[in-house]
Amino acid sequence: MDPQLADAVCVALGASVSAAAPVHGGDVAVAFRVELADGRWVFVKTHRNPPPGFFSTEAAGLTWLGEAGAVDVPTVLACSDDSPALLALSWIERATAVASTEEDLGRRLATLHRVGAPCFGREDRRTTGSRALPNEPTQTWAEFYAINRLLPLARLADGVLGTSTIDRLVALADRLESFGGPPEPPARLHGDLWAGNRIVGAGGRSWLIDPAAHGGHREFDLAMMRLFGGFGEACFVAYDEVFPLADGWAERVTLHQISPLVVHAIKFGGGYVAAATGAIERYT
Repeated sequence: MDPQLADAVCVALGASVSAAAPVHGGDVAVAFRVELADGRWVFVKTHRNPPPGFFSTEAAGLTWLGEAGAVDVPTVLACSDDSPALLALSWIERATAVASTEEDLGRRLATLHRVGAPCFGREDRRTTGSRALPNEPTQTWAEFYAINRLLPLARLADGVLGTSTIDRLVALADRLESFGGPPEPPARLHGDLWAGNRIVGAGGRSWLIDPAAHGGHREFDLAMMRLFGGFGEACFVAYDEVFPLADGWAERVTLHQISPLVVHAIKFGGGYVAAATGAIERYT
């Protein structure tokens, strides 16, 4: 760990750093498992050149999710967007899933979504992810998904997706009411809920990390979970028992997956380009 970062951690947490080991898995920040002189273990990550509000946005998202009292999230111990930028969280020790792990997560996620949000998007208007997707507040999901996801992504994907595919994406943004199902109030979303952002801790409890939290359609979190796998069917069954999905939800899974697929096509290319193109063509 860089001495300047270690000093900042010491000042922020009131104890010097005894040891630090890299934690791998992220594609943006650099992370460490840190032992403090007072015996605490904490998770610390930093970024050499973070976008404005990078860590404070994540910290606010974790706090907002935790306030719902539904899902487990790490405690924010310290946060700074100044140099050295850092986010310090309580350390979650990984453990083995148990028979109730998936069902428990499904029920807790349903409860989180049901708590709701004041709007689609974010009242503070902070952006999402490395592509700084907007989160302007809107009153409907169709408006949110169009102006905060599909249209910005259409601009960012110029030169990545074919011209006809981008034209289809723009056209889809104008027709979302035809596909979105019955209107629902905004849910409190994690916003980036793939398996890598779930840690199974002691007792088989699921902890959610690295949110892109915002008010959105609850089907988005579930579609993201299905996109890359890693969640058992018992999770989805339990969710539906607590908070049943509207008719036709299965036909909308790919619709909600368009946004993360286009993001991955922009970032990584390869098979994501074909996957994003196929998803867009399904609805246009």
